[in-house]
Amino acid sequence: MNVKPTRLASMMAVALSFGALQSPAYAKADGGADVTVELIELLVQNGVLKKEQAGILLQRAQANAQAKSAAAASAEAVAAQPGDVRVPYIPQSVRKQIQQEVKEEMMAQARAENWAQPNTFPDWVSRITVEGDVRVRNESRLFDGRNSNELIDFAAFNDKGPTATVVGNQRNPFDLPYLNSRQDRRNLWRYRARLGVKAVIADNWSAGIRLASGSDKNPVSTSDTLGDGMGKKEFWLDQAYINYRPAPWASVTAGRAANPFLSSDILFSEDLQFDGVSAKMSYPLAGSPVTLFGNLGLFALDYAKNRWSSDTGSEGKSENKWLMGAQLGGKWKINSDNTLTGALAYYRFQNISGQRSSPCTLYTKSDVCDSDWSKPAYMQKGNTLFLLRDVRQWSSDPAKWNEWQYVGLASRFNVLDLNLSWETGLFDGLGMRLDGNYLRNLAYDKEAMIRRAGGLGNIATNASGTQGTGTTDIKSGPTAWMLQTTFGRGIKLEKSKDWRVFAGYKYIQPDAVPDGYNDSGFHLGGTNARGYVLGASYAFDKNVWGQFTWSSSKEVYGAPFSVDLLRFDLNARF
Repeated sequence: MNVKPTRLASMMAVALSFGALQSPAYAKADGGADVTVELIELLVQNGVLKKEQAGILLQRAQANAQAKSAAAASAEAVAAQPGDVRVPYIPQSVRKQIQQEVKEEMMAQARAENWAQPNTFPDWVSRITVEGDVRVRNESRLFDGRNSNELIDFAAFNDKGPTATVVGNQRNPFDLPYLNSRQDRRNLWRYRARLGVKAVIADNWSAGIRLASGSDKNPVSTSDTLGDGMGKKEFWLDQAYINYRPAPWASVTAGRAANPFLSSDILFSEDLQFDGVSAKMSYPLAGSPVTLFGNLGLFALDYAKNRWSSDTGSEGKSENKWLMGAQLGGKWKINSDNTLTGALAYYRFQNISGQRSSPCTLYTKSDVCDSDWSKPAYMQKGNTLFLLRDVRQWSSDPAKWNEWQYVGLASRFNVLDLNLSWETGLFDGLGMRLDGNYLRNLAYDKEAMIRRAGGLGNIATNASGTQGTGTTDIKSGPTAWMLQTTFGRGIKLEKSKDWRVFAGYKYIQPDAVPDGYNDSGFHLGGTNARGYVLGASYAFDKNVWGQFTWSSSKEVYGAPFSVDLLRFDLNARF
Protein backbone atom coordinates (compact mmCIF):
# COMPACT_ATOMS: atom_id res chain seq x y z
CA MET A 1 0.00 0.00 0.00
CA ASN A 2 1.34 3.46 -0.91
CA VAL A 3 1.79 5.89 1.96
CA LYS A 4 1.88 9.62 1.27
CA PRO A 5 4.32 11.80 3.30
CA THR A 6 2.54 13.97 5.82
CA ARG A 7 3.13 17.71 6.15
CA LEU A 8 4.71 17.33 9.60
CA ALA A 9 7.13 14.64 8.42
CA SER A 10 8.18 16.64 5.33
CA MET A 11 8.82 19.85 7.27
CA MET A 12 10.76 17.96 9.90
CA ALA A 13 12.97 16.28 7.33
CA VAL A 14 13.80 19.59 5.65
CA ALA A 15 14.48 21.31 8.97
CA LEU A 16 16.77 18.60 10.20
CA SER A 17 18.59 18.25 6.92
CA PHE A 18 19.44 21.93 6.53
CA GLY A 19 20.28 22.79 10.12
CA ALA A 20 17.30 24.80 11.27
CA LEU A 21 18.46 24.30 14.85
CA GLN A 22 21.87 26.00 15.16
CA SER A 23 23.42 24.41 18.26
CA PRO A 24 26.51 22.59 16.93
CA ALA A 25 27.21 18.93 17.35
CA TYR A 26 29.47 16.60 15.50
CA ALA A 27 29.14 12.96 14.56
CA LYS A 28 31.23 10.59 12.58
CA ALA A 29 30.29 10.38 8.91
CA ASP A 30 31.02 6.65 9.02
CA GLY A 31 28.07 5.87 11.22
CA GLY A 32 28.34 7.58 14.62
CA ALA A 33 25.35 8.71 16.70
CA ASP A 34 23.86 11.03 14.08
CA VAL A 35 20.34 11.97 15.06
CA THR A 36 19.62 13.29 11.55
CA VAL A 37 20.54 9.94 10.07
CA GLU A 38 18.38 8.14 12.66
CA LEU A 39 15.35 10.31 11.95
CA ILE A 40 15.74 9.97 8.19
CA GLU A 41 15.96 6.20 8.62
CA LEU A 42 12.83 6.33 10.81
CA LEU A 43 10.99 8.15 8.01
CA VAL A 44 12.13 5.49 5.54
CA GLN A 45 10.97 2.69 7.86
CA ASN A 46 7.52 4.27 8.23
CA GLY A 47 7.19 4.68 4.48
CA VAL A 48 7.26 8.50 4.49
CA LEU A 49 10.45 8.69 2.38
CA LYS A 50 11.80 6.39 -0.26
CA LYS A 51 15.37 5.18 0.06
CA GLU A 52 16.44 7.23 -2.96
CA GLN A 53 15.03 10.42 -1.43
CA ALA A 54 16.73 9.67 1.88
CA GLY A 55 20.09 9.28 0.13
CA ILE A 56 19.74 12.69 -1.51
CA LEU A 57 18.93 14.31 1.85
CA LEU A 58 21.95 12.69 3.49
CA GLN A 59 24.23 13.93 0.70
CA ARG A 60 22.89 17.46 1.04
CA ALA A 61 23.35 17.39 4.80
CA GLN A 62 26.92 16.19 4.45
CA ALA A 63 27.83 18.81 1.84
CA ASN A 64 26.25 21.63 3.83
CA ALA A 65 28.04 20.53 7.01
CA GLN A 66 31.43 20.40 5.27
CA ALA A 67 31.00 23.90 3.83
CA LYS A 68 30.08 25.42 7.19
CA SER A 69 32.75 23.60 9.18
CA ALA A 70 35.62 25.34 7.32
CA ALA A 71 34.29 28.84 8.14
CA ALA A 72 33.61 28.07 11.79
CA ALA A 73 36.78 26.02 12.50
CA SER A 74 38.45 28.80 14.65
CA ALA A 75 35.41 29.10 16.92
CA GLU A 76 35.13 25.43 17.68
CA ALA A 77 36.63 24.07 20.88
CA VAL A 78 37.56 20.90 19.14
CA ALA A 79 39.12 21.05 15.71
CA ALA A 80 37.27 19.22 13.01
CA GLN A 81 39.02 16.15 11.67
CA PRO A 82 38.91 15.03 8.07
CA GLY A 83 35.77 13.07 7.44
CA ASP A 84 33.72 14.68 10.26
CA VAL A 85 30.25 16.00 9.39
CA ARG A 86 28.69 18.98 11.17
CA VAL A 87 25.01 18.44 12.09
CA PRO A 88 22.60 20.49 14.17
CA TYR A 89 22.25 19.59 17.86
CA ILE A 90 18.78 18.52 18.91
CA PRO A 91 18.01 18.25 22.65
CA GLN A 92 16.74 14.90 23.92
CA SER A 93 13.35 16.35 24.88
CA VAL A 94 12.87 17.76 21.38
CA ARG A 95 13.84 14.46 19.81
CA LYS A 96 11.27 12.59 21.92
CA GLN A 97 8.57 15.13 21.05
CA ILE A 98 9.30 14.88 17.33
CA GLN A 99 9.34 11.08 17.48
CA GLN A 100 5.98 11.02 19.32
CA GLU A 101 4.38 13.42 16.82
CA VAL A 102 5.60 11.35 13.89
CA LYS A 103 4.36 8.15 15.53
CA GLU A 104 0.91 9.57 16.33
CA GLU A 105 0.42 11.00 12.86
CA MET A 106 1.61 7.84 11.15
CA MET A 107 -0.61 5.63 13.33
CA ALA A 108 -3.62 7.86 12.69
CA GLN A 109 -3.04 7.47 8.96
CA ALA A 110 -2.53 3.73 9.40
CA ARG A 111 -5.78 3.29 11.29
CA ALA A 112 -7.69 5.39 8.77
CA GLU A 113 -6.36 3.32 5.87
CA ASN A 114 -6.21 0.03 7.84
CA TRP A 115 -2.71 -0.86 6.51
CA ALA A 116 -0.65 -0.90 9.70
CA GLN A 117 -2.83 -3.61 11.34
CA PRO A 118 -2.86 -6.50 8.87
CA ASN A 119 -4.47 -8.99 11.28
CA THR A 120 -7.47 -6.83 12.15
CA PHE A 121 -10.86 -6.37 10.46
CA PRO A 122 -13.06 -3.36 9.70
CA ASP A 123 -14.92 -1.81 12.61
CA TRP A 124 -18.31 -3.27 11.65
CA VAL A 125 -16.93 -6.79 11.93
CA SER A 126 -16.08 -6.29 15.61
CA ARG A 127 -19.71 -5.35 16.28
CA ILE A 128 -21.12 -8.60 14.81
CA THR A 129 -21.50 -11.81 16.84
CA VAL A 130 -22.35 -15.11 15.17
CA GLU A 131 -23.61 -17.98 17.32
CA GLY A 132 -25.46 -21.21 16.84
CA ASP A 133 -25.93 -24.81 17.87
CA VAL A 134 -26.50 -28.23 16.31
CA ARG A 135 -28.15 -31.26 17.90
CA VAL A 136 -28.38 -34.80 16.53
CA ARG A 137 -30.90 -37.02 18.33
CA ASN A 138 -31.96 -40.65 18.35
CA GLU A 139 -35.53 -40.86 19.67
CA SER A 140 -37.85 -43.76 20.45
CA ARG A 141 -41.57 -43.40 21.30
CA LEU A 142 -42.89 -46.44 23.13
CA PHE A 143 -46.64 -46.85 23.76
CA ASP A 144 -48.54 -49.06 26.21
CA GLY A 145 -50.53 -51.78 24.46
CA ARG A 146 -53.51 -51.01 26.72
CA ASN A 147 -53.83 -47.45 25.42
CA SER A 148 -57.11 -46.41 23.85
CA ASN A 149 -56.94 -46.45 20.06
CA GLU A 150 -59.78 -43.94 19.69
CA LEU A 151 -58.02 -40.77 20.78
CA ILE A 152 -59.02 -38.02 18.38
CA ASP A 153 -56.21 -35.79 17.18
CA PHE A 154 -58.04 -32.48 17.60
CA ALA A 155 -55.09 -30.45 16.28
CA ALA A 156 -55.42 -32.31 12.97
CA PHE A 157 -59.22 -32.07 13.31
CA ASN A 158 -58.93 -28.27 13.04
CA ASP A 159 -56.04 -28.21 10.57
CA LYS A 160 -57.79 -30.38 7.99
CA GLY A 161 -61.11 -28.78 8.74
CA PRO A 162 -63.67 -28.08 9.08
CA THR A 163 -64.10 -31.79 9.81
CA ALA A 164 -67.42 -33.58 9.31
CA THR A 165 -68.67 -34.86 12.65
CA VAL A 166 -72.10 -35.74 11.25
CA VAL A 167 -72.76 -37.21 7.80
CA GLY A 168 -76.33 -38.02 6.79
CA ASN A 169 -77.64 -37.63 10.34
CA GLN A 170 -75.07 -40.18 11.59
CA ARG A 171 -71.99 -39.75 13.77
CA ASN A 172 -68.91 -39.88 11.57
CA PRO A 173 -66.10 -42.10 12.91
CA PHE A 174 -64.47 -42.59 9.51
CA ASP A 175 -62.99 -39.20 8.56
CA LEU A 176 -61.94 -38.28 12.10
CA PRO A 177 -58.14 -38.09 12.61
CA TYR A 178 -56.78 -40.24 15.45
CA LEU A 179 -53.59 -40.11 17.50
CA ASN A 180 -51.13 -42.95 17.20
CA SER A 181 -51.35 -44.50 20.67
CA ARG A 182 -50.17 -48.11 20.22
CA GLN A 183 -47.60 -48.36 17.44
CA ASP A 184 -44.04 -47.76 18.71
CA ARG A 185 -41.77 -45.46 16.76
CA ARG A 186 -38.19 -46.62 17.36
CA ASN A 187 -34.88 -45.06 16.37
CA LEU A 188 -36.13 -41.87 14.84
CA TRP A 189 -33.04 -39.89 13.82
CA ARG A 190 -33.76 -36.21 14.29
CA TYR A 191 -31.79 -32.98 14.27
CA ARG A 192 -31.98 -29.35 15.28
CA ALA A 193 -29.88 -26.54 13.81
CA ARG A 194 -29.94 -22.86 14.75
CA LEU A 195 -27.81 -19.99 13.44
CA GLY A 196 -28.04 -16.46 14.81
CA VAL A 197 -26.40 -13.10 14.16
CA LYS A 198 -26.35 -10.25 16.68
CA ALA A 199 -25.16 -6.75 15.80
CA VAL A 200 -24.28 -3.89 18.14
CA ILE A 201 -25.70 -0.84 16.35
CA ALA A 202 -24.68 1.80 18.89
CA ASP A 203 -23.84 2.00 22.58
CA ASN A 204 -27.44 1.27 23.63
CA TRP A 205 -28.86 -0.44 20.54
CA SER A 206 -28.52 -3.94 19.14
CA ALA A 207 -30.41 -6.18 16.74
CA GLY A 208 -30.55 -9.90 16.08
CA ILE A 209 -31.73 -12.48 13.58
CA ARG A 210 -31.79 -16.25 13.99
CA LEU A 211 -32.76 -19.08 11.67
CA ALA A 212 -33.84 -22.50 12.94
CA SER A 213 -34.75 -25.87 11.49
CA GLY A 214 -38.20 -27.43 11.88
CA SER A 215 -40.61 -29.70 10.08
CA ASP A 216 -43.34 -27.04 10.07
CA LYS A 217 -44.12 -23.66 11.61
CA ASN A 218 -45.29 -25.01 14.97
CA PRO A 219 -44.01 -22.72 17.76
CA VAL A 220 -42.76 -25.28 20.30
CA SER A 221 -40.24 -27.37 18.36
CA THR A 222 -37.35 -26.68 16.00
CA SER A 223 -36.56 -30.37 15.50
CA ASP A 224 -36.94 -32.17 12.18
CA THR A 225 -36.68 -35.83 11.21
CA LEU A 226 -33.90 -37.09 8.96
CA GLY A 227 -34.67 -39.25 5.96
CA ASP A 228 -37.55 -38.33 3.65
CA GLY A 229 -35.64 -39.66 0.65
CA MET A 230 -32.53 -37.64 1.61
CA GLY A 231 -34.50 -34.53 0.73
CA LYS A 232 -33.29 -31.06 1.70
CA LYS A 233 -34.43 -29.65 5.02
CA GLU A 234 -36.10 -26.35 5.78
CA PHE A 235 -35.02 -23.29 7.72
CA TRP A 236 -37.46 -20.87 9.39
CA LEU A 237 -37.12 -17.37 10.77
CA ASP A 238 -36.86 -18.10 14.50
CA GLN A 239 -35.88 -14.65 15.83
CA ALA A 240 -35.89 -11.08 14.52
CA TYR A 241 -35.65 -8.31 17.10
CA ILE A 242 -34.29 -4.89 18.08
CA ASN A 243 -33.06 -4.26 21.62
CA TYR A 244 -32.61 -0.94 23.41
CA ARG A 245 -30.80 -0.61 26.75
CA PRO A 246 -31.65 2.77 28.35
CA ALA A 247 -29.72 1.88 31.52
CA PRO A 248 -27.30 -0.87 32.60
CA TRP A 249 -30.09 -2.54 34.58
CA ALA A 250 -32.91 -2.31 31.99
CA SER A 251 -33.58 -3.32 28.39
CA VAL A 252 -36.51 -3.26 25.98
CA THR A 253 -36.92 -5.72 23.10
CA ALA A 254 -39.31 -5.50 20.15
CA GLY A 255 -39.92 -8.20 17.56
CA ARG A 256 -39.63 -11.98 17.75
CA ALA A 257 -37.26 -12.89 20.56
CA ALA A 258 -36.48 -15.38 23.32
CA ASN A 259 -38.69 -15.92 26.36
CA PRO A 260 -38.12 -12.92 28.68
CA PHE A 261 -39.60 -14.67 31.73
CA LEU A 262 -38.20 -17.10 34.26
CA SER A 263 -40.39 -20.15 33.68
CA SER A 264 -40.36 -23.93 33.27
CA ASP A 265 -41.31 -26.01 30.23
CA ILE A 266 -44.67 -27.09 31.67
CA LEU A 267 -45.84 -23.58 30.69
CA PHE A 268 -43.49 -22.46 27.89
CA SER A 269 -41.35 -24.74 25.71
CA GLU A 270 -37.63 -23.95 25.58
CA ASP A 271 -38.01 -23.53 21.81
CA LEU A 272 -40.91 -21.07 22.07
CA GLN A 273 -40.18 -17.54 20.81
CA PHE A 274 -42.31 -14.53 21.75
CA ASP A 275 -43.79 -12.11 19.18
CA GLY A 276 -44.20 -8.62 20.63
CA VAL A 277 -42.60 -6.18 23.07
CA SER A 278 -40.93 -6.98 26.39
CA ALA A 279 -38.95 -5.18 29.08
CA LYS A 280 -36.41 -6.78 31.42
CA MET A 281 -35.00 -5.16 34.57
CA SER A 282 -32.33 -6.45 36.95
CA TYR A 283 -31.19 -4.20 39.80
CA PRO A 284 -28.65 -5.21 42.49
CA LEU A 285 -29.36 -3.67 45.88
CA ALA A 286 -26.41 -1.60 47.11
CA GLY A 287 -24.51 -3.29 49.91
CA SER A 288 -26.72 -6.36 49.71
CA PRO A 289 -26.33 -9.85 48.18
CA VAL A 290 -29.83 -9.51 46.69
CA THR A 291 -30.64 -8.64 43.08
CA LEU A 292 -34.23 -7.75 42.21
CA PHE A 293 -35.58 -8.39 38.71
CA GLY A 294 -38.80 -7.79 36.84
CA ASN A 295 -40.15 -8.66 33.40
CA LEU A 296 -43.09 -7.29 31.41
CA GLY A 297 -44.44 -8.28 28.03
CA LEU A 298 -47.24 -7.87 25.52
CA PHE A 299 -47.30 -10.49 22.77
CA ALA A 300 -49.46 -11.17 19.73
CA LEU A 301 -50.84 -14.73 19.67
CA ASP A 302 -53.10 -14.43 16.64
CA TYR A 303 -54.72 -11.68 14.59
CA ALA A 304 -58.31 -11.52 13.43
CA LYS A 305 -59.07 -13.70 10.44
CA ASN A 306 -62.33 -12.29 9.16
CA ARG A 307 -64.13 -14.52 6.67
CA TRP A 308 -67.26 -13.94 4.65
CA SER A 309 -70.42 -15.39 6.18
CA SER A 310 -73.27 -16.46 3.91
CA ASP A 311 -75.72 -16.09 6.83
CA THR A 312 -74.93 -12.44 7.58
CA GLY A 313 -73.84 -11.37 4.10
CA SER A 314 -70.73 -9.74 5.57
CA GLU A 315 -67.42 -10.50 7.21
CA GLY A 316 -67.75 -12.42 10.43
CA LYS A 317 -66.88 -10.92 13.78
CA SER A 318 -63.40 -11.65 15.13
CA GLU A 319 -60.94 -10.43 17.74
CA ASN A 320 -57.18 -10.33 18.14
CA LYS A 321 -55.57 -12.70 20.65
CA TRP A 322 -52.91 -11.52 23.09
CA LEU A 323 -50.66 -12.65 25.91
CA MET A 324 -49.89 -10.14 28.65
CA GLY A 325 -47.32 -11.09 31.29
CA ALA A 326 -45.75 -9.53 34.38
CA GLN A 327 -43.14 -11.04 36.66
CA LEU A 328 -41.30 -9.93 39.82
CA GLY A 329 -38.48 -11.86 41.43
CA GLY A 330 -35.22 -11.83 43.31
CA LYS A 331 -31.87 -13.60 43.42
CA TRP A 332 -30.20 -13.97 46.83
CA LYS A 333 -26.52 -14.87 46.90
CA ILE A 334 -26.51 -16.29 50.43
CA ASN A 335 -22.79 -17.10 50.32
CA SER A 336 -20.21 -18.38 47.87
CA ASP A 337 -21.87 -21.80 47.78
CA ASN A 338 -25.59 -21.04 47.97
CA THR A 339 -27.95 -19.05 45.74
CA LEU A 340 -31.72 -18.83 46.07
CA THR A 341 -33.88 -17.52 43.21
CA GLY A 342 -37.64 -16.96 43.23
CA ALA A 343 -40.17 -15.32 40.93
CA LEU A 344 -43.93 -14.79 40.83
CA ALA A 345 -45.62 -14.15 37.49
CA TYR A 346 -49.12 -13.56 36.15
CA TYR A 347 -50.08 -14.31 32.53
CA ARG A 348 -53.35 -13.24 30.95
CA PHE A 349 -54.26 -14.97 27.69
CA GLN A 350 -56.75 -12.63 26.02
CA ASN A 351 -59.48 -13.97 23.68
CA ILE A 352 -58.02 -17.45 23.24
CA SER A 353 -61.08 -19.34 24.53
CA GLY A 354 -63.62 -20.50 21.95
CA GLN A 355 -66.95 -18.83 21.27
CA ARG A 356 -70.10 -20.65 20.26
CA SER A 357 -71.35 -19.32 16.95
CA SER A 358 -74.70 -17.84 16.09
CA PRO A 359 -77.01 -20.35 14.37
CA CYS A 360 -75.53 -20.95 10.92
CA THR A 361 -76.40 -23.04 7.90
CA LEU A 362 -73.73 -24.95 6.00
CA TYR A 363 -74.38 -25.98 2.43
CA THR A 364 -70.77 -26.93 1.66
CA LYS A 365 -67.54 -27.49 3.56
CA SER A 366 -66.26 -24.07 2.47
CA ASP A 367 -69.10 -22.17 4.20
CA VAL A 368 -68.21 -20.34 7.42
CA CYS A 369 -69.79 -19.42 10.75
CA ASP A 370 -69.15 -16.26 12.75
CA SER A 371 -67.04 -17.87 15.50
CA ASP A 372 -64.56 -19.75 13.31
CA TRP A 373 -61.89 -17.19 14.20
CA SER A 374 -61.91 -18.39 17.83
CA LYS A 375 -60.36 -21.80 17.12
CA PRO A 376 -56.77 -22.02 18.42
CA ALA A 377 -54.03 -20.87 16.09
CA TYR A 378 -51.97 -23.83 17.33
CA MET A 379 -52.75 -26.63 19.75
CA GLN A 380 -51.20 -29.89 20.93
CA LYS A 381 -53.56 -31.93 23.14
CA GLY A 382 -55.08 -32.04 26.61
CA ASN A 383 -57.24 -28.92 26.99
CA THR A 384 -61.02 -29.27 27.31
CA LEU A 385 -62.60 -28.45 23.94
CA PHE A 386 -66.05 -27.89 22.50
CA LEU A 387 -67.75 -27.69 19.09
CA LEU A 388 -67.71 -24.07 17.93
CA ARG A 389 -70.50 -24.10 15.36
CA ASP A 390 -74.22 -24.04 16.11
CA VAL A 391 -75.23 -25.71 12.84
CA ARG A 392 -78.83 -25.59 11.60
CA GLN A 393 -79.68 -28.02 8.81
CA TRP A 394 -81.09 -26.61 5.57
CA SER A 395 -83.00 -29.75 4.53
CA SER A 396 -85.86 -31.68 6.11
CA ASP A 397 -84.35 -34.87 4.72
CA PRO A 398 -81.99 -36.35 7.37
CA ALA A 399 -80.05 -38.13 4.65
CA LYS A 400 -78.82 -34.71 3.47
CA TRP A 401 -77.70 -33.47 6.86
CA ASN A 402 -74.01 -32.67 7.24
CA GLU A 403 -72.16 -30.93 10.04
CA TRP A 404 -68.66 -29.57 9.49
CA GLN A 405 -67.06 -28.45 12.73
CA TYR A 406 -64.14 -26.75 14.39
CA VAL A 407 -63.25 -27.06 18.08
CA GLY A 408 -62.17 -24.34 20.49
CA LEU A 409 -60.86 -24.03 24.05
CA ALA A 410 -63.57 -24.33 26.68
CA SER A 411 -61.64 -22.58 29.45
CA ARG A 412 -60.22 -19.12 29.80
CA PHE A 413 -56.61 -18.80 31.01
CA ASN A 414 -55.24 -16.37 33.59
CA VAL A 415 -52.23 -18.22 34.97
CA LEU A 416 -50.41 -17.59 38.25
CA ASP A 417 -46.85 -18.93 38.05
CA LEU A 418 -44.47 -19.43 41.02
CA ASN A 419 -40.86 -20.51 40.40
CA LEU A 420 -38.23 -21.37 43.04
CA SER A 421 -34.64 -22.54 42.56
CA TRP A 422 -31.87 -23.30 45.05
CA GLU A 423 -28.31 -23.95 43.86
CA THR A 424 -25.62 -25.11 46.28
CA GLY A 425 -22.02 -26.27 46.22
CA LEU A 426 -21.32 -29.54 48.02
CA PHE A 427 -17.79 -30.98 48.09
CA ASP A 428 -14.90 -31.69 45.70
CA GLY A 429 -16.40 -29.34 43.10
CA LEU A 430 -19.79 -31.07 43.09
CA GLY A 431 -23.00 -29.07 43.09
CA MET A 432 -26.74 -29.53 43.29
CA ARG A 433 -29.76 -27.56 42.11
CA LEU A 434 -33.39 -27.96 43.16
CA ASP A 435 -36.12 -26.48 40.94
CA GLY A 436 -39.81 -26.16 41.69
CA ASN A 437 -42.68 -24.69 39.72
CA TYR A 438 -46.36 -24.31 40.66
CA LEU A 439 -49.06 -22.96 38.32
CA ARG A 440 -52.76 -22.35 38.71
CA ASN A 441 -55.29 -21.15 36.17
CA LEU A 442 -57.25 -18.53 38.09
CA ALA A 443 -59.87 -18.32 35.32
CA TYR A 444 -60.82 -22.00 35.49
CA ASP A 445 -64.59 -22.40 36.00
CA LYS A 446 -66.30 -25.66 35.02
CA GLU A 447 -69.80 -24.16 34.92
CA ALA A 448 -68.60 -21.27 32.74
CA MET A 449 -67.00 -23.78 30.38
CA ILE A 450 -70.31 -25.63 29.98
CA ARG A 451 -72.16 -22.39 29.31
CA ARG A 452 -69.55 -21.30 26.79
CA ALA A 453 -69.94 -24.59 24.97
CA GLY A 454 -73.71 -24.28 24.84
CA GLY A 455 -74.18 -27.36 27.00
CA LEU A 456 -72.37 -30.58 27.91
CA GLY A 457 -73.45 -32.16 24.63
CA ASN A 458 -71.04 -29.94 22.74
CA ILE A 459 -67.97 -30.84 24.81
CA ALA A 460 -65.40 -32.65 22.66
CA THR A 461 -62.39 -33.91 24.57
CA ASN A 462 -60.48 -37.06 25.42
CA ALA A 463 -60.32 -36.05 29.09
CA SER A 464 -64.05 -36.52 29.57
CA GLY A 465 -64.09 -40.24 30.31
CA THR A 466 -65.58 -41.08 26.90
CA GLN A 467 -64.07 -41.17 23.43
CA GLY A 468 -65.12 -38.92 20.61
CA THR A 469 -67.57 -36.07 20.98
CA GLY A 470 -70.23 -35.65 23.63
CA THR A 471 -70.00 -36.30 27.36
CA THR A 472 -71.92 -36.23 30.60
CA ASP A 473 -69.28 -34.45 32.65
CA ILE A 474 -66.03 -32.52 32.42
CA LYS A 475 -62.95 -34.17 33.91
CA SER A 476 -60.43 -31.43 34.29
CA GLY A 477 -58.56 -29.17 36.71
CA PRO A 478 -56.61 -25.87 36.94
CA THR A 479 -53.32 -26.96 38.56
CA ALA A 480 -49.85 -27.93 37.39
CA TRP A 481 -46.57 -28.43 39.23
CA MET A 482 -43.06 -29.71 38.73
CA LEU A 483 -40.10 -30.72 40.95
CA GLN A 484 -36.61 -31.52 39.67
CA THR A 485 -33.19 -32.09 41.20
CA THR A 486 -29.89 -31.87 39.33
CA PHE A 487 -26.55 -33.11 40.70
CA GLY A 488 -23.08 -33.12 39.20
CA ARG A 489 -19.75 -31.44 38.56
CA GLY A 490 -20.33 -28.24 36.60
CA ILE A 491 -24.04 -28.79 36.13
CA LYS A 492 -24.17 -26.06 33.45
CA LEU A 493 -21.72 -28.12 31.32
CA GLU A 494 -19.42 -25.18 30.62
CA LYS A 495 -16.11 -27.12 30.64
CA SER A 496 -14.73 -30.38 29.34
CA LYS A 497 -15.58 -33.44 31.50
CA ASP A 498 -18.40 -31.65 33.35
CA TRP A 499 -21.32 -33.99 34.07
CA ARG A 500 -24.75 -34.02 35.66
CA VAL A 501 -27.64 -36.33 36.44
CA PHE A 502 -31.22 -35.17 36.97
CA ALA A 503 -34.60 -36.49 38.02
CA GLY A 504 -38.02 -34.85 38.13
CA TYR A 505 -41.76 -35.28 38.28
CA LYS A 506 -44.44 -33.33 36.38
CA TYR A 507 -48.18 -33.09 36.95
CA ILE A 508 -50.35 -31.06 34.56
CA GLN A 509 -54.15 -31.04 34.81
CA PRO A 510 -56.03 -30.51 31.51
CA ASP A 511 -56.84 -26.81 31.86
CA ALA A 512 -53.95 -25.57 34.01
CA VAL A 513 -52.23 -23.92 31.03
CA PRO A 514 -52.92 -23.59 27.28
CA ASP A 515 -51.68 -26.81 25.70
CA GLY A 516 -50.23 -25.10 22.62
CA TYR A 517 -47.13 -23.54 24.21
CA ASN A 518 -45.46 -26.05 26.52
CA ASP A 519 -42.83 -28.76 26.00
CA SER A 520 -43.52 -30.97 22.99
CA GLY A 521 -41.55 -33.90 24.41
CA PHE A 522 -43.09 -34.84 27.75
CA HIS A 523 -46.20 -36.97 26.99
CA LEU A 524 -45.58 -35.86 23.36
CA GLY A 525 -46.77 -32.37 24.22
CA GLY A 526 -49.72 -30.64 25.82
CA THR A 527 -51.54 -31.06 29.14
CA ASN A 528 -53.50 -33.81 30.98
CA ALA A 529 -50.20 -35.55 31.76
CA ARG A 530 -48.24 -36.79 34.76
CA GLY A 531 -45.01 -38.74 35.08
CA TYR A 532 -41.26 -38.92 35.62
CA VAL A 533 -38.20 -37.57 33.83
CA LEU A 534 -34.69 -39.01 34.34
CA GLY A 535 -31.47 -38.13 32.56
CA ALA A 536 -27.70 -37.70 32.48
CA SER A 537 -25.33 -35.40 30.58
CA TYR A 538 -21.56 -35.38 29.94
CA ALA A 539 -19.35 -32.71 28.32
CA PHE A 540 -16.91 -34.40 25.91
CA ASP A 541 -15.20 -31.06 25.40
CA LYS A 542 -15.99 -27.40 25.83
CA ASN A 543 -19.28 -26.72 23.99
CA VAL A 544 -19.74 -30.39 23.01
CA TRP A 545 -21.87 -32.67 25.21
CA GLY A 546 -24.12 -35.69 25.13
CA GLN A 547 -27.37 -36.28 26.99
CA PHE A 548 -29.65 -39.22 27.71
CA THR A 549 -33.28 -38.54 28.74
CA TRP A 550 -36.08 -40.93 29.64
CA SER A 551 -39.63 -39.82 30.43
CA SER A 552 -42.58 -42.00 31.38
CA SER A 553 -46.00 -40.37 31.44
CA LYS A 554 -49.71 -41.12 31.44
CA GLU A 555 -53.00 -39.25 31.44
CA VAL A 556 -54.45 -37.49 34.48
CA TYR A 557 -58.09 -38.01 33.42
CA GLY A 558 -59.92 -39.82 30.67
CA ALA A 559 -59.02 -42.48 28.15
CA PRO A 560 -55.75 -44.36 28.89
CA PHE A 561 -52.70 -43.00 27.10
CA SER A 562 -49.24 -43.93 28.41
CA VAL A 563 -46.01 -43.23 26.57
CA ASP A 564 -42.30 -43.66 27.29
CA LEU A 565 -39.85 -41.42 25.47
CA LEU A 566 -36.13 -42.27 25.09
CA ARG A 567 -33.70 -39.69 23.71
CA PHE A 568 -29.93 -39.78 23.06
CA ASP A 569 -28.60 -36.34 22.09
CA LEU A 570 -25.24 -35.09 20.79
CA ASN A 571 -25.02 -31.31 21.11
CA ALA A 572 -22.52 -28.72 19.86
CA ARG A 573 -22.65 -24.94 20.22
CA PHE A 574 -20.49 -22.14 18.89
